[in-house]
Amino acid sequence: MTVYTQRQRLKYTAPQLFDLVADVERYPEFMSWVVESRIRRRHDQTILVDMTIAIGPVRKRFSTTGILHRPHRIDINGNDPMFDRFLQRWTFNAAGEGDTDVEYHVDVKLRSRVLEMLMGAAFSDRAAATLSAFKERARRLYGAQI
Repeated sequence: MTVYTQRQRLKYTAPQLFDLVADVERYPEFMSWVVESRIRRRHDQTILVDMTIAIGPVRKRFSTTGILHRPHRIDINGNDPMFDRFLQRWTFNAAGEGDTDVEYHVDVKLRSRVLEMLMGAAFSDRAAATLSAFKERARRLYGAQI
């Protein structure tokens, strides 16, 4: 089981950061562990996503549902039998002068003990790397933080 929360103030606007996280089909471009990510269906603020991740020699495809509350929050729930629990939440709160307080929360529990042994610790490492990947992506797209 992995529970992880990170908070950081970034010098980008909430809509800019929201758009980066909501653009799931671009994840393979800047997160090396995401092999494929596609939106299967979109309805109002809900997206159904199929994603394949690679952790070492293990590749696993799973599905999630994202609820987009632009520009303040994204809630992601796993719809996949490989998880007992898969919850992610991104929040973006304007902090003045174009800054945004970002919070990334992950709560994952894999159903299979074998998968938990193979991938559980890696989920924790990837959770830490995810915010860094988005921060770097923002820098490349929007310029360096001032």
